[in-house]
Amino acid sequence: MLTDAQLQAKVEALIDDNTGQAYGPVWQVLADNNRIHVTLTLGYPTQTQQVALEAKIKAIMADPRELVLDIECQITSHATQGNIAGLKGVKNIIAVASGKGGVGKSTTTVNLALAMAKEGARVGILDADIYGPSQGMLLGFAEGTRPQVREDKFFVPPTAFGVQVMSMAFLTTKDTPVAWRGPMVTGALMQILTQTDWNDLDYLFIDMPPGTGDIQLTLAQKVPVAGSVIVTTPQDIALLDARRGIEMFNKVKIPVLGVVENMSTHICSNCGHHEAIFGDEGGASLANEYNVNVLGKLPLSLAIREQSDAGRPIVVNAPESDTAGIYQSIARKLGATLASQQNEQIAMPTIGMSDD
Repeated sequence: MLTDAQLQAKVEALIDDNTGQAYGPVWQVLADNNRIHVTLTLGYPTQTQQVALEAKIKAIMADPRELVLDIECQITSHATQGNIAGLKGVKNIIAVASGKGGVGKSTTTVNLALAMAKEGARVGILDADIYGPSQGMLLGFAEGTRPQVREDKFFVPPTAFGVQVMSMAFLTTKDTPVAWRGPMVTGALMQILTQTDWNDLDYLFIDMPPGTGDIQLTLAQKVPVAGSVIVTTPQDIALLDARRGIEMFNKVKIPVLGVVENMSTHICSNCGHHEAIFGDEGGASLANEYNVNVLGKLPLSLAIREQSDAGRPIVVNAPESDTAGIYQSIARKLGATLASQQNEQIAMPTIGMSDD
C-alpha cells in the first residue's frame, strides 16, 4: 500500500481535463488500513465529473483500499473591469456575445447556463436583447409569464430548470415591438439588471444582443463583468464580426474567457455523416489570433433546434446525448478558465531583501 505522501504526489500530477494542466496542490489525502479519503477543492463546479475522476484516481493508485472522493467547490467573486461595484446577489457576471446575429448565441447561452447549474453552481440568465428577447421561449415559459414584485421595486425572477431568469419578454407581449431609442434601451437594461432580486448566484449569464452598440458599451461602463464568451460559426463573415466583439472587450478591459464555435459541422440525421458546411477550424484560428481558448465546438444539429423551439433545451431534454456532453465540457472549461485567470490576477508580490 502507498503512503499518504505517495498518494498525494500521484493525485497532484493528475491532468485536469478542464485546464490541460496538472491539478497541483488542491488535494487532501487521508488514508488508513481500509480506506483512502481524497478531497479535491476547486474554484469552479465540476459535479458531473465525479464518477470519471474516481475511476482515474483508482487507476493511478492501483491500491486495494476503498476510495472515497469528495469534490468541494468554492466559487468566489472574481475581479471585474475598473472599480465598478458588485451586483447584489451575484458573484460573477459572464457576458455571452457575438458580433452578428444568427450564430446561435442565445441557444448557447441557455444550454451553457443549464450545464453550469448541472455542475453544481447557482445560475441565472439575464436576457439583454431588449428588442428581440428569446430566453422566455427557449426555457419554455408560458406566454404571459410575469415576475413577482417585492417591496414595489424589485422583480423576483421566474425560474426554469433551477435557473433564475429575467427577460424583457416577461414585461411585454410577443406582439409588442419595443420601439425605443438607445437611451431608453440602455435604461431598461440597467433597470431589469439592478432591480431584479437575484438570489445568491455564482454565475449570471447575460445573453447579449449582437453587435457592439449601446447595450455593449453600457455593460462595459456600468456592470461588473468578470469575463466574456464569444460565440461564432466557422464562416468567414461571422468570424469577421466576432473579431470586432473580441476587440471591443479587450478595449474595455473585460477578459475574453474563450470562443465557442457553433454550427461547426452538420450532422446528417439519417446517416450521421459530418460535414463542415460553414468552413473548418474558423473558431480555432480566431482563438489563436487573440491567444484565447476554444471552449468547445458544437454541431449544426436538428435536435438542438427542435428542442430549443419546444422550450426544452438539449442539456435537460437529452442529458446523455453527445451534444449535451459538449455543453457540460464547455461549462467546466469556462469556470476553470475564470478561476485560473483570477488566481493569476491575485498573485502576491515577492519581497526581496538585501543589505543595501
